[in-house]
Amino acid sequence: MKHRNARQDVIRELVRSESIRTQRDLVDMLKDRGFACTQATVSRDTAEMDLQKLPEGAYVLSEDMHLQKMLSEFVVGATAAENLIVIRCHPGTASAVAFALDDVELDHVVGTVAGDDTVLMIVDKTVHAADTVRIITQLGNVDSIL
Repeated sequence: MKHRNARQDVIRELVRSESIRTQRDLVDMLKDRGFACTQATVSRDTAEMDLQKLPEGAYVLSEDMHLQKMLSEFVVGATAAENLIVIRCHPGTASAVAFALDDVELDHVVGTVAGDDTVLMIVDKTVHAADTVRIITQLGNVDSIL
């Protein structure tokens, strides 16, 4: 049970940070992280975790589907500045985007503050900001503003 939970935690992290299109890709990535498992095991994990596929073909966590919809519809771009992330949104949509971001409880995110067209996201450490921007831009299929 402990091994399965650890593996599923890594799957959650991988799905949020990488574009994973096949279970075989997931098996290979897990192997790189020290988990020896078969495609059948990964298939059971994806079913238990209720992973979904986006129209673009990449896996996404079911709990991230609402976030993905919000990001793809309302977010223009995102950029990191130290441990702060600025997310540019269409006018009037920032509070809904911030709520969706808070709802999924992304790792390392301390909180969000929303204006009219901008969300300020605070992450715990500067080193986690770039990864969080990558998750936001990947889920929303938007640009990273540098």
